[in-house]
Amino acid sequence: MGVRTANVQDGDIGATLEGLAEVIHGRRGASPEESYTARLLSGEADSLLKKVAEEATEVVMAAKDDDHDHLRYEAADLVYHLMVVLERYGVTLPELAGELDARRH
Repeated sequence: MGVRTANVQDGDIGATLEGLAEVIHGRRGASPEESYTARLLSGEADSLLKKVAEEATEVVMAAKDDDHDHLRYEAADLVYHLMVVLERYGVTLPELAGELDARRH
């Protein structure tokens, strides 16, 4: 478990995800030696996919512990790593939104 984030304020999830997607996309050309995201994008696919599984497990454990702050922290890690997977495999946020929208109708 990482260090919990202090003084978290509510945000705009759409703007936050769009901004994060832009940063992740921008890391494609970064040096893997200098950027964790670049390492995830260019390294072994299995390493990234295992990281997503690890983060998902940590979300489950935080939820089972009924620990709100820990759950929020781990969920953010999971979303970040999932977005790196989406970038790596070319799935855009608008495409993901379309998939989700199609399921609610």
